[in-house]
Amino acid sequence: MRDTTVVHNDRALWPALRRGFSRKCPNCGSGPILSSYLKLRDTCPVCREDLSHARADDGPAYLTILIVGHLMAPLLHIAFVQFRPEPLVLFTIFAIGTIALSLYLLPRLKGAIVAFQWARLMHGFKESH
Repeated sequence: MRDTTVVHNDRALWPALRRGFSRKCPNCGSGPILSSYLKLRDTCPVCREDLSHARADDGPAYLTILIVGHLMAPLLHIAFVQFRPEPLVLFTIFAIGTIALSLYLLPRLKGAIVAFQWARLMHGFKESH
């Protein structure tokens, strides 16, 4: 017999993802979700939403590698074929670009993953609903 329990969710996904990507609380959109570069706050300082249930784990790192790899690999090929720069110049430019893009995306993707969990009532977020 299948469980036909329907969970009613009135939390909008896309606004929460936008707030999370901007490193803001998925509930109010005002409070910062991170207390340092990647340290998640236990509660939102503005609306007091409990964020301690979030489990981002390796998700942000995986998504960062996926996005950066899919952007930089074709750009590396295009730059090499079109401009034929010296290998050291090519390496330097793409190493700096890869590091900068990774450092930019990592906290934003962590915020988006926490916001996704919040919007879908995953982990302990359903008890606070």
